[in-house]
Amino acid sequence: MGVNEALPTLDAVVYCTPFFKETACFGSTGMAEQIQFIPGGSVTSPSGFVAGATFAGLKTYGEHKLDLGLLMSQQPCVAAGTFTTNAVKSASVVLTSDHVAKGQVRAVVANSGIANACVGEQGLRDAQETVGLAARHLGLKDNEVAICSTGIIGVELPMALIRAGIPKVQLSAEGGLPFARSIMTTDSRPKEAALTVEIDGKTVTIGGCVKGSGMIHPNMATMLAFLTTDAAVTPALLRSMLKEAVNSSFNMVSVDRDTSTNDTVLLFANGACGLPPISGGSKAAAILGQAVTEMCSYLAKEIVRDAEGSRKVFEVRVEGARTLEDARKAARSIASSSLVKTAVHGNDPNWGRIVCALGYSGAEVDEKRVGLYINEVCLMENGMPIPFFKDAVIAIMRNPEVSFGIRLNLGDATATAWGCELTEEYVTFNSAYTT
Repeated sequence: MGVNEALPTLDAVVYCTPFFKETACFGSTGMAEQIQFIPGGSVTSPSGFVAGATFAGLKTYGEHKLDLGLLMSQQPCVAAGTFTTNAVKSASVVLTSDHVAKGQVRAVVANSGIANACVGEQGLRDAQETVGLAARHLGLKDNEVAICSTGIIGVELPMALIRAGIPKVQLSAEGGLPFARSIMTTDSRPKEAALTVEIDGKTVTIGGCVKGSGMIHPNMATMLAFLTTDAAVTPALLRSMLKEAVNSSFNMVSVDRDTSTNDTVLLFANGACGLPPISGGSKAAAILGQAVTEMCSYLAKEIVRDAEGSRKVFEVRVEGARTLEDARKAARSIASSSLVKTAVHGNDPNWGRIVCALGYSGAEVDEKRVGLYINEVCLMENGMPIPFFKDAVIAIMRNPEVSFGIRLNLGDATATAWGCELTEEYVTFNSAYTT
């Protein structure tokens, strides 16, 4: 898949995970009871994956800081990726998308602190050298290794530090947490998880980690995400599965309306669980696809929870849209609105801002059919305001998690997006990011 390949529009998605809960609900598919999150799970929870990290000096020193990590499948695997839609792309994204398209990738070297973006041809040369160094350390070929970078734009990778750092990385099945820490920039904490799902009598494990807390907006966000599974999956199905999962999760979160130069999501499948290869159109493919989406949705919500300067998050669930694309447009528009975000910050039930963002979303809207709810309290029905006790809604909005429900009453499509409050702390933090 190339860097510029657009994410597809899905024909149908049923998504009803309770707000910020770790349990799954997939309508009438009967798959919910099969998915279980693993306490303390990580990207190396699936069989056959190892990882590790070190502090190489790419970031300013701090106790327990890490900034250079490696993740690898111990056996050949299939990999898929989705990448930033920003026209300005990090050289690391360019090289990784090329390697993924060639179909041999089974490892990734990731650094934080420096984005390797907007540095000319030197960026590609440094990315190629970093991949070569990692490949030799892991005993792999260069085209079996991807590279992901995150951090400050316009600064070259410090290759002397990377040359010294990569040999220090020790990989193990317990290395998932250090790897998750190594990709952090403004994140306040590592974000990782793992789950299991039963498929044809076998236990399949999916692990993942993600970084991101600012410059978050579809498509995608300023984020790196790494997903692993010990299922065997055909390349075409894995690409389709990842696109669907990303569309329902990472492309439905917004912190600040900024899309990065470095966004990358990689999914590796190595078949170590012993299940025969899964191909498209099968029940096994449907179950695994739902589980991958559940993992991506959990990690996407972790990004919103950790948003820069924010302590409150909100969910926007749009029901009854004419099409899935309309539902997504509407949900994303509301979740991205600066005025909605500031209303959430101030516990202000100014529902006109929500309706305004709905109206300019580009989705089909009939004002006379619209219903609006804040945490299940109806404020608007059939396009008309409903009297409500304002102080009670203000009290509801003081909660750290707020839910907005919008009913368009035009069709059957549903989509959910997630956003966070916009605070003074966000402005202060980002006004001095490099100083």
